[in-house]
Amino acid sequence: MIAAPHRTPLDRSFFDRPVLDVAPDLLGRVLVRNTPDGPIELRLTEVEAYAGPADPGSHAYRGRTDRNAVMFGPPGYVYVYFTYGMWHCMNLVCGPEGTASAVLLRAGEITAGADLARKYRHTSRRDTDLAQGPARLATALNVDRALNGSDACPADPDGSAFCMLTGTPPALDAIRNGPRTGVGGEGAAHPWRFWTDSDPTVSPYRPHAPRKRRT
Repeated sequence: MIAAPHRTPLDRSFFDRPVLDVAPDLLGRVLVRNTPDGPIELRLTEVEAYAGPADPGSHAYRGRTDRNAVMFGPPGYVYVYFTYGMWHCMNLVCGPEGTASAVLLRAGEITAGADLARKYRHTSRRDTDLAQGPARLATALNVDRALNGSDACPADPDGSAFCMLTGTPPALDAIRNGPRTGVGGEGAAHPWRFWTDSDPTVSPYRPHAPRKRRT
């Protein structure tokens, strides 16, 4: 791993903080995904915070289950879930163990390994949309439930599936926040989505659309 300030692995203590502190601080950080075919690097440009049992929008709102168990574990681990019967989404667990808060990785720029990302997300039309949205991001990084529970702060970054690097955070006046995408109910208005202003990889905002009941 290159010995440069922006290439330094993030320590677990970075994630051992309140979710609303961690989420905006993840912008500009670099996620390294060591796939079986080689490494892919992603600069984060959009994230969403979920505050566990205190947050109606969180998977952990109603307590611990087999599906969300990783969220209750130590910070700095990867929580992967499967949604709508077709997509995977990737989160990073944060806060003290047991709080079950996590940050959904919504979008980013592929900064290395773009050929591999295109292979995994072969339907992409432009490099800016390779990881433009949480399902696209997971697909471009070849992430599925088999990686649920992986350590993003490993002792051996080169021999692990994931590693988070310090990267270069955007200027504070370039960070925006607003309602989370697709979240309904009591937590719909929480302005817990954070993104880098004017970055072309940020996904478009979509409010929650209730599913129509079959008659």
